Amino acid sequence: MSNSTPTPIEQDYVPVEEWPDVTAMLEGFGEPSLDATDDLEGSSFDIRFDNGWTIAHRFVGGAVTWTIVEGDGTGMTGTHPYRAVEARPGLYFIDFIKGEGAHASDVSMVLDRNDGRVTVADSSFVDRQGAVRMHTEVLTGRVAGTGEIQPLRRSNALVGKRIYYRYSPSEHYEHIYLNNGTFVWHCIRGAEQGLADVDPATVYELGDGIVMLHWSESVMPVESFLVVDLVNERSIGRMFCWDGPTLAPVHLPFDSRFTVLNETAHPTD
Repeated sequence: MSNSTPTPIEQDYVPVEEWPDVTAMLEGFGEPSLDATDDLEGSSFDIRFDNGWTIAHRFVGGAVTWTIVEGDGTGMTGTHPYRAVEARPGLYFIDFIKGEGAHASDVSMVLDRNDGRVTVADSSFVDRQGAVRMHTEVLTGRVAGTGEIQPLRRSNALVGKRIYYRYSPSEHYEHIYLNNGTFVWHCIRGAEQGLADVDPATVYELGDGIVMLHWSESVMPVESFLVVDLVNERSIGRMFCWDGPTLAPVHLPFDSRFTVLNETAHPTD
């Protein structure tokens, strides 16, 4: 860390009214360091979801075409550019944007081609007492023909851990996972340097040493969804935000290298 960046011990509390807009972090994050993959090109999947939907997905020419073939909205369809990253062999993080402006939504899918399990987070904007805020619906599903849909499995794999995430050379954050539904984020270095908050989070099990983390920020209109690989110490995900000054959605794909700094075990007496 360069001498121009104050260490946490030199930083201080930043009142909410002094926080920068969400777009302040965009330049520092830059482009994701992990390359997108074209492994899914030319493939088609019918995915059955726990809400009764069956949605056909076709990946061609850098775009995904989805069509609801069963359930509410049967016949609805759309085609959008997508980005896919292979988190582990056969396990893909897929992300695409539907719609525009306040009607946009960010669909992030974790597709496991090894056993057909699928988890989707669909983040969109809602009006909450006259302010634009965020809402994410999480669905679980299965590629048709690969078995029965399994319920989402909560994980406590992050509880007690303090993890240092390096999203880019200039953007470093730490997370402290307090319990199954609460964590602290703290910007050590970058546009949000010194900012910190406690927010609700949900962690789901994806496999051995790999989980899916979703959180919703309480101060800023930001939803984050990512895959955290504790074995290879990297994360892959995105933020979807509402920028008040420009009245526009902000989509930020990212990945990180991270270090587990320590793990807290509380006394039992």
